[in-house]
Amino acid sequence: QVQLVESGGQLVQAGASLRLSCAASGRTLNSYAMGWFRQAPGKERECVVGINWRGGSTYYAESVKGRFTISRDGAQNTLYLQMNSLKPEDTAVYYCAAREGYRSGYRYYTRTLEYDYWGQGTQVTVSS
Repeated sequence: QVQLVESGGQLVQAGASLRLSCAASGRTLNSYAMGWFRQAPGKERECVVGINWRGGSTYYAESVKGRFTISRDGAQNTLYLQMNSLKPEDTAVYYCAAREGYRSGYRYYTRTLEYDYWGQGTQVTVSS
């Protein structure tokens, strides 16, 4: 199985950019469909970005489309989330998640129950 550790979250002002990292160990990230989720206080965890295990198909939530970009670095075995033009409503704990590639087909996944492994999360706070 894979272990996931997120980092990069911090307090920033509206309009700033951040890059979150999700470092994987145990197995290569290329074996998994991946996703970035976030959970704000009092709200359900939501998918902001999903990518299939081959990397050719992605999902972006409408609220982040055009501002967030997902990428993978195979050499570093790390998943990234580049977040630009941050807004106060982006404030949340951000999690990366992995789903076994052998049962993932060629699609991305957007529901929490569809993922097998989770990181511990990293806090992003955007002040107005």
